[in-house]
Amino acid sequence: MAEERPDRIPPVEVAAAAEKGLKLRAQYRRGGTTAGIARAKDLKNRKPVSEQTIRKMVSYFSRHRTEKRADNFGDEENASTGYIAWLLWGGDAGAKWAEQHKKALDKAKEEAKMRRFRPRHQENSPNP
Repeated sequence: MAEERPDRIPPVEVAAAAEKGLKLRAQYRRGGTTAGIARAKDLKNRKPVSEQTIRKMVSYFSRHRTEKRADNFGDEENASTGYIAWLLWGGDAGAKWAEQHKKALDKAKEEAKMRRFRPRHQENSPNP
């Protein structure tokens, strides 16, 4: 279950991209998988996103970044399947947001690990 912290709620720009992806998918009847559609619905509704979902988003964007080179990527009059799928996952705003959160999560985990291994004598000594 996702924690309901403000930093886990998708920004408005991410929600808007997901909603646009859902509209284009309905219009052209192509683009995205069931996972992408489910992701888009959650992002559109700005539901809190779990750590696992953030990591899945980062993975999706890193695998599909090359699709942005397609001739009709970004063309809403003839939207490519890749463009629609990209939007379903939150578009460029989603890629940036997910990457920022993954870095923050990794940093917090590393800091927690370092606290576990801090020698006991350092915990009780005053900071110089």
